[in-house]
Amino acid sequence: MTIATTFPNPNYTPSAAAGSSAGGSGTGSAAAGATGATLGGTNFLSLMLAQLKNQDPTSPVDSNQFLNQLASLSTVQGITQLNSSFSSLSNSLVSSQALQASSLLGHQALVSSKTASLAANGTVTGAVSIPQTTSHAVLSISDSSGALVRQIDLGAQSKGLADFSWDGKQQDGSPARAGEYTLSAQIAGAKSGTAVSTYVNGTVQSVTMGAGQTGLTLNVSGLGSVAFSNVQQISH
Repeated sequence: MTIATTFPNPNYTPSAAAGSSAGGSGTGSAAAGATGATLGGTNFLSLMLAQLKNQDPTSPVDSNQFLNQLASLSTVQGITQLNSSFSSLSNSLVSSQALQASSLLGHQALVSSKTASLAANGTVTGAVSIPQTTSHAVLSISDSSGALVRQIDLGAQSKGLADFSWDGKQQDGSPARAGEYTLSAQIAGAKSGTAVSTYVNGTVQSVTMGAGQTGLTLNVSGLGSVAFSNVQQISH
């Protein structure tokens, strides 16, 4: 009996075999397609051994072809094991991240924000990102109507983060009303259109482990839900 010398592909499925053996018969393909099963490595090796046992003595299997098929099987099995290892590693990292995240509760998170929430008799702390060394930096605080409430002179600053603290008072020294305020910063010597980012501190109240690409999310007081990747700094 002569058996074809082409070895089965590691990704071989019963539906493909049925379609081939039935000579294109619709009945054979439909029956095999209904199972939807994929042959594993053990099945693949069994088929290879069966072909070797029943090969035509006058036309033996090409050794190079045989080795190529074995290499293909090894590659497929290696990828499967690698995927399994990565899955285990991912689960381990998620568990580790959740444990580390719990230690953030109660800490201050510095988050990029153009607004700040002022509580009654409260204060606001944060920082201004200085894009270049400057002789003069100023933080402006405006209310919801756009009216200027307070300006904080930060003086000369080097490139980097310049911390600020607002005591919750207006320019004339009277207490500002609780609510949402807009932050903006200006620096001397900056080119027109240079972005000057502002950051606000908030207390981490809870941590959420997201699925997929969502990742770790912090619930920060006065700032709401914030992706951990957007946090500039964590402090006590």
